[in-house]
Amino acid sequence: MSDTRPAAARRRWRFGPGFVVTAAFIGPGTVITAGHAGALFGYSLLWTLLVAIAATIVLQEMAGRLGLVTRCGLASAIHKSIPNASAQRAATLLVLAAIVVGNTAYQTGNLIGAGLGFSILTGASVRLGAMMLGGIAMLLLAFGGGARRLMKLLIAVVILMSIAFVSTAMLVRPDASQVLREVFTFSLPEGSMLTAMALIGTTVVPYNLFLHARVVQERWSEANSLRHSLRESRLDTLLAVTLGGLVTMAILVTAAVAFGGTADGAISRDDLARQLQPLLGPMGKYLFAAGLLAAGLTSAITAPLAAGFVVSESVRQSSPSLARNASLIVALVGTVLAGASGQSPQVTIVFAQAANGLLLPLVAAFLLWTMNRPQLLGQNCNNWMLNIAAGFVVGIAALPGVKSLIGLFH
Repeated sequence: MSDTRPAAARRRWRFGPGFVVTAAFIGPGTVITAGHAGALFGYSLLWTLLVAIAATIVLQEMAGRLGLVTRCGLASAIHKSIPNASAQRAATLLVLAAIVVGNTAYQTGNLIGAGLGFSILTGASVRLGAMMLGGIAMLLLAFGGGARRLMKLLIAVVILMSIAFVSTAMLVRPDASQVLREVFTFSLPEGSMLTAMALIGTTVVPYNLFLHARVVQERWSEANSLRHSLRESRLDTLLAVTLGGLVTMAILVTAAVAFGGTADGAISRDDLARQLQPLLGPMGKYLFAAGLLAAGLTSAITAPLAAGFVVSESVRQSSPSLARNASLIVALVGTVLAGASGQSPQVTIVFAQAANGLLLPLVAAFLLWTMNRPQLLGQNCNNWMLNIAAGFVVGIAALPGVKSLIGLFH
């Protein structure tokens, strides 16, 4: 048995926790934001997704390494890395409040986005679809058979969704040379700053850092060689995040071809769905709706799941039942808010993205601090190159929050 396990693990490395991260960040906000970016600015913001993919890989690699080396989650590691008791409590409360409130906002946006896809497919109301899908998410969280079975479900949905979006991008026949040129042309068209920040904010998701630090422990047990686990985890993260970034790029490219980068700021998600029909026929509308629904459902599972992990770690009780109950409460509140919301899907999803922009630099800074604690990570601390890369990412992550704060006063 001990001889065959490593070989089996090598055969399955492609289907690891990194795909849960991908399932989480390809939510309705990503689908809608990337669609708007392509419709409004053509291919010109593709480079921001390249930056976002690199930033996500850096942060998620650190979160995965933290989980494998310490065998604890990010919330627990933050607590352990702060020597002062009062500072420990303050940091724990800050992270707990931010993640629970932020993930509840995410959950509301995820379900409304999924409900919009459901509405396009069935003709039912967005609210009804959101509440039905919220109920499905809660059932999966309550009776999903543990993190391992839940992870397999999310991976399957992500793979199917990725095939659908990438195939659609190929069907619309974009100008390949122009696409490649814009990926490496670091310029911002007039009026595109907020959209560029939104593309980064929908890819680099703070709760994914807590989620990743926990799920890597399910995939690679302490019985495995740490060096082998770290190597496989890095490869898994690189593959999965890159795939997720390519899917986001495919959404942007599809919208750019459909609109020619000439749409105005009033475009809606329904417009995006309808505009695919001249290119793909009647199926275009339904492919978009199905992708939006799948993106919302996968994110509607992972957001409460991550919040449950944080609650469990914050009270220093690694209790599966406590984590599950906390995730169900977040899912329930998000479902109720999605059903009661009188705002448009766009307003709700933009609010969730604003919460992301404010939360991300805080979580990224805590992670960077933790990854430089030798008493916690020993020789697996960040080296100077990783610190420079991570410091740059924290700076980039702070930009959406700064923009959000400026917007509050203007």
